[in-house]
Amino acid sequence: MPATTPSLGDILRADAEDFADAFGVEDPATEDNVTEEEAPKGFCVECKDQQAQAFCEQCQEDFCDVCGSMIHRTGRRQQHVLTKLDVAAPIETDDAAPAAASDSEDTEKEGEALEGAMAVTFSADSGRAETGSGSFGAWITERAKYIPLRLTLKERKYLRLLEAALNVSEYTDKVDILMYGNKTKRMVGQIRELCAILSGLVLASDYKAGQTLFEDRQFEDNEEFFQKIFEIGRRHKIMNPDKMRNEYGKLMYLLQDSQQRDVSELLGFSTLKPIKTVHAVLESLNVAYILEDEMVAVATKEIVAAGKSRAQVQLEIKQKERALEYLCKAYATHECPADVIRQCLYSIGDNHAFLRFNRDPCDRMLAYLKANFNPLKADSNTLSLAILSGRDGARLSHSHSNQFHYVHQTLALWRELLHDMFMLWHSADTDLLAARHAYRLTDTGQGLHRVQPCPRVSAAAHAILHRTQKAVGRWVGSAMIHLGDRNVPNALMFIDKYNQVSSILNPVVRVLEFLDSHAACPEPTDVSRFVEASHGSIDNAKKLILADFFRSAFDGSGADNFFDAGSCIDGRLTSAWNWCSAIEKKPFFNIFLLAGFVGFNGGPEGFN
Repeated sequence: MPATTPSLGDILRADAEDFADAFGVEDPATEDNVTEEEAPKGFCVECKDQQAQAFCEQCQEDFCDVCGSMIHRTGRRQQHVLTKLDVAAPIETDDAAPAAASDSEDTEKEGEALEGAMAVTFSADSGRAETGSGSFGAWITERAKYIPLRLTLKERKYLRLLEAALNVSEYTDKVDILMYGNKTKRMVGQIRELCAILSGLVLASDYKAGQTLFEDRQFEDNEEFFQKIFEIGRRHKIMNPDKMRNEYGKLMYLLQDSQQRDVSELLGFSTLKPIKTVHAVLESLNVAYILEDEMVAVATKEIVAAGKSRAQVQLEIKQKERALEYLCKAYATHECPADVIRQCLYSIGDNHAFLRFNRDPCDRMLAYLKANFNPLKADSNTLSLAILSGRDGARLSHSHSNQFHYVHQTLALWRELLHDMFMLWHSADTDLLAARHAYRLTDTGQGLHRVQPCPRVSAAAHAILHRTQKAVGRWVGSAMIHLGDRNVPNALMFIDKYNQVSSILNPVVRVLEFLDSHAACPEPTDVSRFVEASHGSIDNAKKLILADFFRSAFDGSGADNFFDAGSCIDGRLTSAWNWCSAIEKKPFFNIFLLAGFVGFNGGPEGFN
């Protein structure tokens, strides 16, 4: 580790010269011969685009309120004396740098709000870096063991070749069928055919590289190459669950078959290697301790512009860039170049984006549930959550209170599953590709499926369920988790099932936010007039959508028996999909269309 470890405040305020003088690393600007412009007279020396509002007696420099508070909040600089400047008259300047000087007319109240954004906070429950907390290092170190490493440009080229080869492959069509003959030979033949297609595509895309790899060589001689390209596909899918929807199943079943002893012996080489994760890469290069640095929270923080001023967003961007530059410079070694550290930090940032898109809709729906419905009694018959078996397709009978708790615990469980999805995906990868867990090709009522035991996924899912039950206190309905049976045949089906939660919840959240945006307009809009004419008010329309979703999407429907649907853990998601399939019949469907909705699988989040 570096000889001198700077504090968080030191790095956040560090300029280019500070890196070289204080921390013994190269000046990041010297390589490009970039010279930093001086702040225009009367403006903050730190951000250079805000009018100076305070003068530091010890630093002998002018600062705006935000930068002054941020720079002097830690260490010995806390003892510095800041004197308020007279900023009654605006500063006139022709320079291009302070073109945003009009923003300096913001009130002190806004400045105080921006100041609050500079603190680094972290909550282990939410997984968000929000005050400096010692728990972040431990949390991210453990989570990094499951965060896939972002693909490099070269790896993305190989990914395109793999997708193209899998797209034309008929592996499952020729292997997963009931017919007489030697199935092992069919498997080996199909695997070799895919490898031959890959070899041809590599040769066609880069003749010299392909010639080096395949000239006068057999498939087993290129074992490392095939392991690498198959690992790239598995790693990409974990971080991007909406990609490779058809190709990924072929890939995993192909790799699953390649682990059988007789197939492996005939094939002559292994197709597997461990998935690259952030922690595995850093540990192999002996720099895993970088994850304990509190600056990782700043360098990987996801910057969301919603509800923030332009100045605050720019401030957070500058914070993040400085933290990233510091970590790359301070921890780079001969074995671990700065580019690898940067790639690992970007991968952690991708993890935060994954959580925001997939897990946070559960938080939003939980908030809507608590804000709009009383857990004890309904405000009216229209807004009652009570359901009765046999009415409107429901297979469960719950009072308003029971249904409220049933929905609450289901959303809480989905949230926890999605929060730990990377860990579950690694467990699923291990279960699927374990040679000791043989599968049976079985007709489950929905076609032929590979039914396989899933011990790792089962243990992890039951641990999450137990944690959720303990958190919510009261549990309504069954706690049965189907795994390795006709409902959820294998770990791949389990992962795919819960990756659909965001596809269900995101469009609903988007429509509710659409209504909120029109309700917040100072003047009535055409949309708000239409909604008021058809549903009474925007608030009534929101509650109508929520009440119908919380009733019909959690009523045990979607199958003709309680084993396939009902109140079991997997049946709850079946009911939600059943509600989605009938969305066009709902009285509020026109509001969905006005919001730009095209489907629960169409476009980004189902919207145009």
